[in-house]
Amino acid sequence: MQVAEKPRVRVPAGSHRVAAPAPLRPQAFDAGKAGRRLRGVTTATVAINSLIRQYGRSVLARSRYLAANNPYTAAAKETFVSALVGSGIKPSSLVKDATLKATIQEAWLDWTDETDADGRTDLYGQQALIAAEMFEAGECFVRLRPRRIEDGLTVPFQLQLLPAEMLDLADNRDLGFGRKVEMGIEFDAIGKPVAYHFWRQHPGADQRFGIYASLKTRVPAEEVLHLFKSIKVGQIRGIPHTISAIVTAAIMDAYDDAELERKRTAALFSGFITTQAPEEDPLAEAAAAAETAGVTGGVALEPGATVDLDPGQDIKFAEPADVGGSYEAFQYRNLLRMAAGMGVPYAAMTGDLRQTSYGSIRAGLVEFRRRIESMQHSVMVFQFCRPVWQRFIREAVLTAAIPVNPSAFLAGMRSFWRVKWITPKWEWIDPFKDRQAEKLAVDSGFKARSDVIEAEGYDPEETDARIAADRAREKKLGLSFGPSPAAPASPSKPVEDGEDDDDQKPPKEPA
Repeated sequence: MQVAEKPRVRVPAGSHRVAAPAPLRPQAFDAGKAGRRLRGVTTATVAINSLIRQYGRSVLARSRYLAANNPYTAAAKETFVSALVGSGIKPSSLVKDATLKATIQEAWLDWTDETDADGRTDLYGQQALIAAEMFEAGECFVRLRPRRIEDGLTVPFQLQLLPAEMLDLADNRDLGFGRKVEMGIEFDAIGKPVAYHFWRQHPGADQRFGIYASLKTRVPAEEVLHLFKSIKVGQIRGIPHTISAIVTAAIMDAYDDAELERKRTAALFSGFITTQAPEEDPLAEAAAAAETAGVTGGVALEPGATVDLDPGQDIKFAEPADVGGSYEAFQYRNLLRMAAGMGVPYAAMTGDLRQTSYGSIRAGLVEFRRRIESMQHSVMVFQFCRPVWQRFIREAVLTAAIPVNPSAFLAGMRSFWRVKWITPKWEWIDPFKDRQAEKLAVDSGFKARSDVIEAEGYDPEETDARIAADRAREKKLGLSFGPSPAAPASPSKPVEDGEDDDDQKPPKEPA
């Protein structure tokens, strides 16, 4: 029987053992490890509604403070509001009957001046207030308030805006049988909102006005519009648009205040007089006599003054530290961080156009436009404009503000509700080039002319009617308008790739 030979291992001279190969590490997600690099990043997952219930009040208060006191946050808020609603998101009815459409549009125009229950603005001013609340608080409530016929309104209902504080985050109750109140919103057994429990008076208002400060009122859900942008599935309350920039904005605000104070102190140009103190002060008697006479001590500093110091005295001037050469770069990077957190372009938030060019600022506006358009249609149009329009049409038909038979309306209700919402136009950096591009698209059949008119913020049918009326009037009066054939417009020079249009660059600031 043969014995198997042992495996031979070649061992270098002077070596006593063979190193075993290192074991292979199993695959893993580095992002899931508890190592040093990610020690400060939480690994706990909490429901979005629990976070809002716990931190919502503090986050809202800080967001409102910064929007009122921090100039960059205030500018970001104005940029957000003007982009989201501008002069107003306006409807264009899709009713096929031209006469009926004109009647509907006219009634809507009359009613927009009467929508505010507080009587301070019109419907489009209310849209701007809603957009401002969306930025600061992340949500806004609109209560549909029915009115009497004798109130004399075009359509007998108005809109009352309520801020986020009017719905108590701490109002959480179990109503039994699957029903509950969570953060002021009442839900039925299948999780559908059925009512809102509003404070009768703003909780931050002066509490001297009677007993309303501690009372709430239950408003049915069909009478309330709750506007907010959801960032998580199942979210029931909004969070401020500024939430990811609040920490940076607050710390930067305090830092800027400290730097301003330091420069103010440096501008005082303070001086300090030092005196060698001998064992016996030969000037003590003179100083006592001056004090008795009411003469204050010290040396007066003034322009062109020649000051004689007493023997043993010396003067030294304060030299406070400057902000340093890194201040501008530090500010720039942190302001970029703030602008990203608040969702607005850096140049619009700060007014700083020094490092922008035609290509860079246009690219930034294109991305900003995509974000705003998404919010316009998913929040402002879907959650506000659409239900308000439907309520307006229904009330206008029932009160004969729109001359339609109620039976015919009920039979074809959806046809009356169909509408196209026209958002505010976007101003570009070079309107001439954009109009050339739009004309080329229309002439080539790639785009409808009505789409171009709607992008300008106008109703195509109304625009065509006004153009026809203008041309008829011009023909009647013998007028003619248009470009002179002797001086045709010269085409714009195209911009090469990687090259900026010199005509569009902002002027250089003087040194």
